[in-house]
Amino acid sequence: MNPTAIKVACSNCNLRELCMPLGLTEGELDRIDSLVATRRKIKRGATLFRNGEPFTALYAIRTGYFKTSLATEDGRDQVTGFQMAGEIIGLDGIVNDHHTCDAVALEDAEVCEMPYDRIEELSREVNALQRHVHKIMSREIVREHGVMLLLGSMRAEERLAAFLLNLVQRLHARGFSQSELVLRMTREEIGSYLGLKLETVSRTFSKFVEDGIVEVKQRHIRIIDTEALKSIVNQQTCH
Repeated sequence: MNPTAIKVACSNCNLRELCMPLGLTEGELDRIDSLVATRRKIKRGATLFRNGEPFTALYAIRTGYFKTSLATEDGRDQVTGFQMAGEIIGLDGIVNDHHTCDAVALEDAEVCEMPYDRIEELSREVNALQRHVHKIMSREIVREHGVMLLLGSMRAEERLAAFLLNLVQRLHARGFSQSELVLRMTREEIGSYLGLKLETVSRTFSKFVEDGIVEVKQRHIRIIDTEALKSIVNQQTCH
């Protein structure tokens, strides 16, 4: 099939507000449309890029979920983040021109590939794009700080509560429910990300169910009491 026939322009994409700058002129929009070199489908379990591979592009996730992870010295998989539709992945490669983690699809996914040299070139001419790229990088730094706080000082309940609230907030920005979600990652992957053992993740979910805060049916989670989750996280400021 002709790749141009299946290409959906950024200007018509339903995720445009999430991964593109606002307030662009029609001419600027046309130029940004030209950024997307190809769309790639990634099967569940397949890798988008690997640690050590040369960095050439950023990827806007159109559909699906990814996890980024690092292999530790003892061979374990340390999850460093979860990314969903409308988010940009691959920023880790900018610093040293090679990727510093693996990006694996947690379900069948599709990404828009944007060559970084083209982004740099266009950023010099379209100020809104440059600001947007800086904003995305800044958001990533803030997120990293949040994870460091999670791993540094929070108890298991606080970590899991913060994780669920963050997921729901990001999904809500994409038009999904504020109280229901399907976990695309396993309990083990959540534990790896939050620095908790698998049993601790399961035990903490069970406690939330007993306390009437959430309902859990396998990977389906319904948050019954958002305020209770928030108060668990806010205890952190009182410690």
